[in-house]
Amino acid sequence: MGAPPSRTLGEAPGAEQLPDAEEKQPVVTARAAATFEPDGRSASAARGFVRDALLGWGLPEVVDDAIVLVSELVTNAVVHAGTAAEVSCLREEDSVQIGVTDHHPERGLPTLAAGSADEPASEHSEHFADAEGEGGRGLLMCSALSSRWGVEYAAGQKTVWFRLPLQRALPGTRFALPQAPGEVLPSTDGPVLVAVAQLDSEGLVRSWNADAEELFRRPAAEAVGRAWAELVVWPQSPAGPLEAALRLARWEGVFGVRRADQRTIEVYGCQVRVLDPTGAPATLCLMVRERDRAVLRSPDRQAPAGPALGGLEPLDLLPEGVWADDLSGLLQQTVERARDLLDGDASYLLLATEDETEFEVRAATGLAAERTKNVRLPIDSSQSRYDSARLPAVHDDLTTRPHSAPLLIGSGLRSLITVPLKVEGRLIGSLGVAARRTAQYDNDHALRLQFAADRIALTVENARLAERERLRRGALSFLVEASDLLAGTLEHQQTLALMAQMAVPTLASWCAVYTLAERSEFAELAFVLHEEEDRIDPLRALLRRTPAAARITADGTAFWTGPAEAATAAEPAGLIGETVVLPLSARNRTIGLLVLGTRAGVSFRQETVELAEDLSRRGALAMDNSRLYSERSATSQALQRSLLPPELPKIPGVEVEVFYQAAGEGNEVGGDFYDLFAIREGTYGFAIGDVCGTGPQAASVTGLARNSLRLLAREGLDAPQVLSRLNRAILDEGDRGRFLTLLYGELTPLPDGRAELDLVCAGHPLPLRLRPDGQVTAAATSQPLLGVMEPLELTVERVVLEPGEVLLCVTDGVTERREGMRMLGEDGLAEVLTGCTGLTAGAVAARVQRAVERFAPEPPCDDMAIIALRLPAQRQG
Repeated sequence: MGAPPSRTLGEAPGAEQLPDAEEKQPVVTARAAATFEPDGRSASAARGFVRDALLGWGLPEVVDDAIVLVSELVTNAVVHAGTAAEVSCLREEDSVQIGVTDHHPERGLPTLAAGSADEPASEHSEHFADAEGEGGRGLLMCSALSSRWGVEYAAGQKTVWFRLPLQRALPGTRFALPQAPGEVLPSTDGPVLVAVAQLDSEGLVRSWNADAEELFRRPAAEAVGRAWAELVVWPQSPAGPLEAALRLARWEGVFGVRRADQRTIEVYGCQVRVLDPTGAPATLCLMVRERDRAVLRSPDRQAPAGPALGGLEPLDLLPEGVWADDLSGLLQQTVERARDLLDGDASYLLLATEDETEFEVRAATGLAAERTKNVRLPIDSSQSRYDSARLPAVHDDLTTRPHSAPLLIGSGLRSLITVPLKVEGRLIGSLGVAARRTAQYDNDHALRLQFAADRIALTVENARLAERERLRRGALSFLVEASDLLAGTLEHQQTLALMAQMAVPTLASWCAVYTLAERSEFAELAFVLHEEEDRIDPLRALLRRTPAAARITADGTAFWTGPAEAATAAEPAGLIGETVVLPLSARNRTIGLLVLGTRAGVSFRQETVELAEDLSRRGALAMDNSRLYSERSATSQALQRSLLPPELPKIPGVEVEVFYQAAGEGNEVGGDFYDLFAIREGTYGFAIGDVCGTGPQAASVTGLARNSLRLLAREGLDAPQVLSRLNRAILDEGDRGRFLTLLYGELTPLPDGRAELDLVCAGHPLPLRLRPDGQVTAAATSQPLLGVMEPLELTVERVVLEPGEVLLCVTDGVTERREGMRMLGEDGLAEVLTGCTGLTAGAVAARVQRAVERFAPEPPCDDMAIIALRLPAQRQG
């Protein structure tokens, strides 16, 4: 079988023509070949194969053209032939030849419509049997980019090949790019400053050249010795941390440098790891303005301005002097530059939400604020490819397709061009420019805007990630602060107020807290707060007219339209916007509702709702804790009140004053008690005691003692008998019993102004007697306490109080008041009482109470009870 037919179908203009017989056969110096299966990854894999082969041969100058042509030819082979594609690379002395072969079984030879077999026909005169053959775009590209190309046919296969010339390198050249026409060379707008900084192994600046001084307006004396991290603003990606980049052998990319005036300059930098004269590793940083990056970086191969861009210059949307730390400023300047560069009347930029299901308007110019504030639009709500947010789109007249741009409906804007912002194939946003004139934009404008959007997309994404990180940290700080504040109180109303104050204005314009009783369908409004104080009362009145049903939160967070509907029909126009209701659930039951609302026309962001849900969970637990604490405190206080006499009887000729203070916050029943009651006509009983411990068990003993004393004393028993039977009753309680110290006395006023006292002091602090001359003595002696043993040998001690004398009875909360190692004690109490000569009973009790409180800066930690009895001094004459 003879050689397969071959035909050279194209040749670069000006290439030397040689007769076939005299054509010098090229010498092949290297070969590489690979086969790629007919699937969607073939073109990408073929590009990688060719790139690796050419770079391995040290031919970077032809890589860009080669992979463009190979990608097109492999795609044609896979799509139209449907067979595997074989790619072969041949390196020759002065060129590289690459061929792509497919194995379509029905390929035929080309037929000539004009010319003869001996005459090479032009691409305009030749027609092929295969409609998808050589007349396609792939061969046109071969003709434009290669010096020579052709097609070879064999049985069952076809090979398209092209040849790329290699530039003859000048002596000493290590790397070179082909000559380029002037219009594709990089341009500068003035002298190019190349700043050079050398860093040591610790990242400190060791040298700083004159261009660096001029570019960053920072003299060398100020820069040398400072940490590099203090002078630069490093991007979050793709470079990674600054420390990691400084350890790389070589790194190129964009970052920021702070000038002396704290303005950030965006630069393109090349960092090279070197060894300093001492042999220590160092980093050499070469930097130019980002717009002069071609000085340090080889220009990318791209379609030149002119035919591809319609003769229009590429757009540059990156604002000068704005860095990615300021997302709002970056986006606002971006839309303003886009509007101005495309001569539009309005521009807007949408960013995808975190779940990437909706767009939200983040910046706009030329549009009314109420049209864009807190507006969200679904991503790809239309099934039409024409309206897809993932592709560029040009709308000549929006009035024919108004729903293509719902943001602009009724704005009077007619023309619109939109382009996506993508990072690594992921849609992060959309940029739109609109004009009032119809058909103002075409595909060339879309191409220019898309190039500009591609360039700024990564900067926007970096800024958005930084903003999200700041918001997450802010949310965590907010929740930590809320938890601390809510945990700092157990008062129910204060807890409700704190929940509302945390929500307004951080999360919403107004807040209402509802409480929900068990088995109740409607919640009760408990607290209302608005960011404008004069709106609180109208809002409260409006919410009371709109009962909140518990069932609206049966499935969790819900939006509630009732307040907005009521506000529309009522007076407070604009008071209610969007309203969200969050259940306050704790310990597996709903105890209330947290209602958050905005102003009219304002919607909640998803991030705000999620943060509010976290607040509601913390608030619900704090609210339930405060409710339980309030209920327990109310129960304890009611029980405590039941253990004290409701009112004291009037004793003729005797001043009586009592004082009682429970320790703590009132949530525990104290063990101290007192009582004063009538036994029979002319005789009164009084008691002051201290039960061991606190709480319900101590309260039971207190109630037993108080009721037993009254009952036994009124049966006619004397004081020792009363206490002996009380001791028996306490012992009968068994393990529930508690020992008790008790001072019991029976007082009988005498006609001559004196008073007779029968006292029994059962293990209690001794009563003190204050005489008119200031002398203080004990009025009784200590005897066994109650509730420990049986029988008890108790004796009565009779004391007669003279006019002007005071009997002071206290519990150990007074005598055992401490500050460090100091204790007030009975001696300290006697000293206080000495200074009470001539005072009324009420004044004596008040002075003792103040002395106890002032003895130490901390509040008392034990219950305290005081009884002061005083016989008024008889007047002379």
